[in-house]
Amino acid sequence: MAKTKQEKKYNNIVLVPTDFSEVCGNAVSHGVKLARFLGYKVFILHIINKETKTALKKKNVGTDYIDVRLKEYKRYYEKRYQVQIETMAVEGSIFSTINMVAGEIKANLMVMGTHGKKGLQHVFGSYAMKVVEESTIPVVVVQKRSFRSGYRDIVFPVSNDIEPRQAVQWAKLMAKLFNARLHIYVAPEKEVARRTSLSIITGQITKVFDAEKVSYVITQAEKASGFADQVISYSVIKHADLIMIMTRPNIDVAGFTLAAWSEKLMFNQAQIPVMGINPIEYGYQYYEWSMLA
Repeated sequence: MAKTKQEKKYNNIVLVPTDFSEVCGNAVSHGVKLARFLGYKVFILHIINKETKTALKKKNVGTDYIDVRLKEYKRYYEKRYQVQIETMAVEGSIFSTINMVAGEIKANLMVMGTHGKKGLQHVFGSYAMKVVEESTIPVVVVQKRSFRSGYRDIVFPVSNDIEPRQAVQWAKLMAKLFNARLHIYVAPEKEVARRTSLSIITGQITKVFDAEKVSYVITQAEKASGFADQVISYSVIKHADLIMIMTRPNIDVAGFTLAAWSEKLMFNQAQIPVMGINPIEYGYQYYEWSMLA
């Protein structure tokens, strides 16, 4: 598909929100290292809200303390990784302001730390899911696991219920950047029509990877139920560095709950980073659309 004006709307930026907690510090480190591979710059963002003001009051410091902390990140990571870093503190709500800022700076990608579904700490935690679902750009959700040497093994779940084809361009990019192997993990289907549909989807995906000479393996899940759990187990066995999923597909499937699927993967106990990608546009060529600059 030819490049469109839409691709020019992005400024080669990785946005990293932080609340200065340990897990968000890991997100900053993850985002900076990823930006270095991508050749992007980094924007580190802190949202000033009621929790922030309460924390500052307990420390008996003003909002200038936030700028000091942000500048510490900037100095440390720019010197160590030679990545251009900008910082900003914005008053607002994490639910709306993070994605608003992403749009204003025209970020391509976001890296967000989460404390998991339980144990909400200063700002983030299970509320990260709401930010991910509303994001117009891909979001890499990380816990305490470090970036390590990059994304060498990437798990790419494929099913009829979770439309995966808009994630193909990002999967292709990450595979090439890190010389990674993609693990296409396919859900089983008993019904002939659904099995045929899934075969077509898988074929379209592998056609793109074949054309770009991207290394991949195809593995069939063992059972139809508990697909998210199987994805996690497979990812652990294969020592996966990243799981790539669609987080808000245009679906209406009886018995399937998107929120449960996404949360189970994003808050996986193995702490494998998960890239969530929301669909942007539909149509017969939508799976080839790329938001990359």
